[in-house]
Amino acid sequence: MLAEFESFDVARAGVRLAAGRAGQGPPLLLLHGHPQSHAMWHLVAPQLARDFTVVWMDLRGYGDSGRPADDESHRMYSKREMALDALAVMQQAGFPRFQVLAHDRGARVAHRLAADHPAAVERMLLLDIAPTLAMYENTSRAFATAYWHWFFLIQPPPLPEALIEPDPVRYLRSVMGRRHAGLAVFAPPALADYERCIRIPGSAQAICADYRAGAGIDLEHDRADIAAGRRLEQPLRVLWGEHGAVGQCFDVLALWRERALQVAGASLPCGHYIAEEAPALLLEQAMTFFRRAP
Repeated sequence: MLAEFESFDVARAGVRLAAGRAGQGPPLLLLHGHPQSHAMWHLVAPQLARDFTVVWMDLRGYGDSGRPADDESHRMYSKREMALDALAVMQQAGFPRFQVLAHDRGARVAHRLAADHPAAVERMLLLDIAPTLAMYENTSRAFATAYWHWFFLIQPPPLPEALIEPDPVRYLRSVMGRRHAGLAVFAPPALADYERCIRIPGSAQAICADYRAGAGIDLEHDRADIAAGRRLEQPLRVLWGEHGAVGQCFDVLALWRERALQVAGASLPCGHYIAEEAPALLLEQAMTFFRRAP
């Protein structure tokens, strides 16, 4: 998908990162969520490329990017490490400073990217997340039920991996199909790409490592920011689906205002997968928020 984008690879610290670019104008990085790939942007990226130089990348552990072995600290899948991947991709593309549109796990990477590399990130639009630490600290039964995979994937190895590996597509369809819109909202070529990528050997281990990092080392980094009084200074806009668990279980704007200085946002009449459920509304928000060339 996104055939009009020119693909390129970046090698960083022994990990191959798949990426692509198209368009002209100010640089805009797109970061996907779990358990997807860059294909999730197929309804919005071509339109954005009319006004921006759009760069997509597959996060390590997802899509066609590499799946490095994990370590006991889960540092290899920390959002700090993934943020360095994103920085390397944009530097390879020739952009030391850029804007970011990110969803789900990609939005958590974007949060760390903006916190660790404020000079690189001009502004961010984050889709359907609240800060990770706040979500764990305010977990309710409703949230744990809706986001069961958060708590399944962080169990010690090899149990989650052993349950996913025999039929990874069943796992993917269970996560994505149980949300508000079901599987019908996904274009068949996009769903086929998600299914292809999750069959790549090492995907189960990588997904678990991502979530174990999210429940461990990532929280350590977040707590360090809070203890030091660090807050994001970039303009931040957050959108969430009114039919999704994030908006129903958390005060999204209030939680982000604890972590950032300039925050605005709104709910949209959709579920979790905003770019595929409400692409026109997302494009309207993005074109208003992001800075275009005069």
